Amino acid sequence: MKEIDNIDNTEGLEKRERVDTINLEYLKVKDYEELKEIMIAVYPNITDPYWKKKDIQKLISIFPEGQVVVKVNGEIAGCALSIIVDYDKFTDTHTYMQITGDETFSTHTPKGNVLYGIEIFISQQYRGMRIGRRLYDYRKELCENLNLERIVFGGRLPNYHQHADELSPKAYIEKVRAREINDPVLDFQLSNDFHVKRIITNYLEGDKQSKDYAALLEWDNIYYQKPAKKPNAIKTVVRLGLVQWQMRTYKNLEELIEQAEYFIDTISGYRSDFALFPEFFNAPLMAAYNHLSEPDAIRELAKYTERIRDRFSELSVSYNINIITGSMPYIEDGTLYNVGFLCKRDGTIEKFYKLHVTPDEAKAWGMSGGEVLKTFNTDCGKIGILICYDVEFPELGRLLADEGMDILFVPFLTDTQNGYSRVRHCAQARAIENECYVAIAGSVGNIPKVHNMDMQFAQSMVLTPCDFQFPTNGVKAEATPNAEMILVADVDLDLLKELNQFGSVHNLVDRRKDLFQLKWKKK
Repeated sequence: MKEIDNIDNTEGLEKRERVDTINLEYLKVKDYEELKEIMIAVYPNITDPYWKKKDIQKLISIFPEGQVVVKVNGEIAGCALSIIVDYDKFTDTHTYMQITGDETFSTHTPKGNVLYGIEIFISQQYRGMRIGRRLYDYRKELCENLNLERIVFGGRLPNYHQHADELSPKAYIEKVRAREINDPVLDFQLSNDFHVKRIITNYLEGDKQSKDYAALLEWDNIYYQKPAKKPNAIKTVVRLGLVQWQMRTYKNLEELIEQAEYFIDTISGYRSDFALFPEFFNAPLMAAYNHLSEPDAIRELAKYTERIRDRFSELSVSYNINIITGSMPYIEDGTLYNVGFLCKRDGTIEKFYKLHVTPDEAKAWGMSGGEVLKTFNTDCGKIGILICYDVEFPELGRLLADEGMDILFVPFLTDTQNGYSRVRHCAQARAIENECYVAIAGSVGNIPKVHNMDMQFAQSMVLTPCDFQFPTNGVKAEATPNAEMILVADVDLDLLKELNQFGSVHNLVDRRKDLFQLKWKKK
């Protein structure tokens, strides 16, 4: 028995009558005699091929949701039987008898973590109708609804005996995966997103066609949430608030903070989880130092950075919102950097650096690039932050993606539309190749009394990968170009999980790591 041969091939199509109804139903005890006849026909080469009536009664009694049939015109066309097990009590080399408690199902427990498939079969008459797909799709939904880690079963290799003399089980599976050998069972299981974890020996006693081998197959539930011992506040739908900041003259620091608080107040009023400010949004304060050289003026501006950081941290707590401060000049051990701060609503503060300063930043201000790149854990998942020019270097986004980044924030400052286009298009590329959301926020307007900061061009936006779960053009939301405003948009982190597993392409998974690798050298 057991996750069996010829699940859904085309044999029997010519004999089939017109289909009036097709329904998936819970298996009932009254279906037993019909079920028995089908199993006898399906398993002609197996001794004692059908379940006893008491076994079916037991399964229905202990786990009715796990026992389902598909009926075509009122007749059983296919059946799937399952139990829930605490898989931690077994090894990946278990046998069928061990996992089913010698077919007593004593191993079933509602407190288990794995949905285990103990049987699936399709009537000869109804093969080719994708009945098996309906049953597997139901199991996947059941696994998700019950918050189980995965689906596991031992898959027979009924055609392996034809190749056993020249191929090991592993080689046989690889050739099936490469479509060099046709195996209707394994082909079907692989096409339904199951993956082979290992080969099991002596899984099903007396299975001569499989030469006593089986493939241990798994399907991972990407929505599984491990039960927490304390309340878990991590959100899956995250609201982003982007500040498209108007450059204007401010008399002093307090006036600038007052304007920033206005935006924070407004964005938090929409119950946003993040507020993103642009790069060098505080540059207007340099107007007071316009009589100095550009390197001296930027260093005077750096004296405000820690005070702005502390005020933003206070605002993040009082308005219950995570604030990404954009970026500001910052002197550390005598060296001038471009840095920003993540002010979390729990009161903690983390710092990020611009790693690639532009030629103008280095030439006009004597600014140096930082040497730290990392993701940040938040109550809305893992995020990454790259300042402006950094997003134009694909390696950085990929390194953050390898650390599990869900959302990439990019505070930027661009004076021309050319510069903006570089940031915007590179940001969209990062969203596609790293299967993440990217939020970019910039400044608009001009501040003629500040050298090297004459004018700005920006259109803030939230970008997505390009697949069926997302907008076709990969733009979730966008601000009006060159106008002071806020942009608020929701992003669903679960859609990223779906993309990673079921997307049209798999940009992260399909990387040829056998040919190339990306490595962070700085310790």
